[in-house]
Amino acid sequence: MRAAVDLAQSYRLLNHGPTVLVSAAHGGQRNIMAAAWNMALDFAPPKIAVVLDKSTYTRELVEASGHFCINVPCRAQAGVVLALGQLSGRELQADAEGGDKFARFGLNTFAASHGEAPLLQGCVAWLECRLMPEPRNQQLYDLFIGEVAAAWADTRVFADGHWRYDDRSDPALRTLHYVAGGHFFAIGEAFEAQAARPQR
Repeated sequence: MRAAVDLAQSYRLLNHGPTVLVSAAHGGQRNIMAAAWNMALDFAPPKIAVVLDKSTYTRELVEASGHFCINVPCRAQAGVVLALGQLSGRELQADAEGGDKFARFGLNTFAASHGEAPLLQGCVAWLECRLMPEPRNQQLYDLFIGEVAAAWADTRVFADGHWRYDDRSDPALRTLHYVAGGHFFAIGEAFEAQAARPQR
C-alpha cells in the first residue's frame, strides 16, 4: 500500500500542516520525536523546514548524521505521537532498562533508502531528507532545512499527487494536527473551489 511519490509533488505531503514525527540515527543510536512546526519550503529541489529544539536528542543525531526522516502519522497513532512528544530520548539512555523510544513503545520500522534514520510503519507518508546545513538558522531559530531525497505515501489516502480523504476512506488514516495539551484535530472534509471573479 506504500508507493513512491514524485519528488516534484512531495511538498503536497506536508502543505496541509500535519504534525509529524522526525526520526534520525547515527552511530548505532536512533530516536524519534514529535514536531508540530514543519512545512514544505521549495519545489525544485524539494525542501522542507522543521523546528528541532536544542535540547532534543533527535537534533543531536540529525546534526551528526546529516540525515533525517519526516514520518506523517495518522489518527490511529495519536496516542503514540503524544507519548513520543512527551518522552526524551536522553531520558531513555540514562534509564537502567536502556533501549530507545522504538523499543519502549514497540514501534515497527522499515529502512530508508537514504541514510540510517528508520521510517515508522503505520504512518501515511514519509519523506527522507538530507540536511542542508544552515548554522545560523539552526542556532538562532532551531530551524532545520532538509532536501527531500525520497518520498512515499500510503496509496489508500494519497494517490496521483493528492490526498484522498472522503466518506469511503478510513477515518483512522486521517492526518493529525496538534493543538496543545493532548488535543488534536484530524484533517477534515476535502472540497474544491473556483477562484472568485474580480468585481471590476
